[in-house]
Amino acid sequence: VQLMESGGGQVQPGGSLRLSCARSQLNFRVDAMGWFRQVQGRQRELIAAITLGGGSTNYRESVKGRFTISRDNAKNSMWLQMDNLKPEDTGVYTCVAYEYCPNYACYDHDPDYWGQGTQVTVSS
Repeated sequence: VQLMESGGGQVQPGGSLRLSCARSQLNFRVDAMGWFRQVQGRQRELIAAITLGGGSTNYRESVKGRFTISRDNAKNSMWLQMDNLKPEDTGVYTCVAYEYCPNYACYDHDPDYWGQGTQVTVSS
């Protein structure tokens, strides 16, 4: 599975960005996908995830109500709509995929596939 992100950039506080993730090499099982964020000086963390089957979503508390994850299986694509961005959202955002994810416990484990990452900078 290959994952390719796009849509990063610089935005002012309170602004919005939409990240995209395109998935290729589709002959591998993928149950769920998500977005990791790495802020400088901190460990990277999963901030949003979605199952490809039922579309169930999970969010880290710090982004709830501001970020929305979505997917379109027919287009093999996933998005992260980020609204009301804050300076602390600055970091590298990486698209990930999980092969086997029968329940939320799978998110406690490392993903099976990673994209290259895209930089998001929130600054005035």
